Amino acid sequence: MLLLDTDQLVTFIAIDETGSHANAAAKVNKSQSAISMQMKRLEDTVGKTLFQRVGRTNQLTPEGEHLLGFARRIVALNEQAMAALTKPDLEGRIRIGAPDDYAEQFLPVILSHFSQTHPRVEVEVVCETSSGLWHRIKNDKLDLAIVNKDFVKGDVEGQLFRIEPLHWVTSMGHLAHEEAVLPLAVVPDGCTWRQAAEDALDAIGRPYRTAYMSASTLGMNVAIQAGLAVGIMPQSAICPGDLRILTEEEGFPPLPQAKIALIHGKKIKSPHIKAMADHIVTRLTNLAMPKVLCGTI
Repeated sequence: MLLLDTDQLVTFIAIDETGSHANAAAKVNKSQSAISMQMKRLEDTVGKTLFQRVGRTNQLTPEGEHLLGFARRIVALNEQAMAALTKPDLEGRIRIGAPDDYAEQFLPVILSHFSQTHPRVEVEVVCETSSGLWHRIKNDKLDLAIVNKDFVKGDVEGQLFRIEPLHWVTSMGHLAHEEAVLPLAVVPDGCTWRQAAEDALDAIGRPYRTAYMSASTLGMNVAIQAGLAVGIMPQSAICPGDLRILTEEEGFPPLPQAKIALIHGKKIKSPHIKAMADHIVTRLTNLAMPKVLCGTI
């Protein structure tokens, strides 16, 4: 019986996450030729073509999509087995924060996997705005926080680990985006995404008004789905069945990218907190090399 090579699967996942052999090579610390050889051997093993070239990126074929789920589970089980047998039995308490959109999308999988490899670590989760989480880190009320990098000021350290598109979104069944004065669902003042959206509309002379304000992504989703307003969301927070992305062809100007960072407090050298930080960055990054942020972020 042919067996799948775990190292090849790690490379396979890296290509899917980074979009190219070059970025994957940097992420897994291999040469591009070694990456290509591994993928050739993996395709020979399964007897299927796993990637197709689309523009400058490598995209999964249907067979590749099918393998991806198995690959992630195999690699995760391998990590769990090695952690159980080789890593010290960490224990302690971690206070971690995230805005509710990232908490909903990412934390369940992150915390579930971490609890399997480090069952004696107690985790406390706080959902708040990026600005509020930054203040908690500064006041030593959190150990780690996933935040929008642009919300954070001052001498905070961490890593920029994820960059994704920011989109205009509207309800699937309403026409709020066609109103003469565009109704917006926004977070309170001080949000850089809100400012970028308003600046973009000002630049094209599109009139707008604040129709709904909430610091909660759930609240924003309710308003947008009800057809009360148009919103601004990062790619990972958009549920395709509920919301629709608005395009430049429909009169919506491009927005800057969302930059997501993991910031930390003074206890980052504690083994259990460092383990969680590494776990989050490794699991959620879509960058070949996450950027270390030191001093002023």
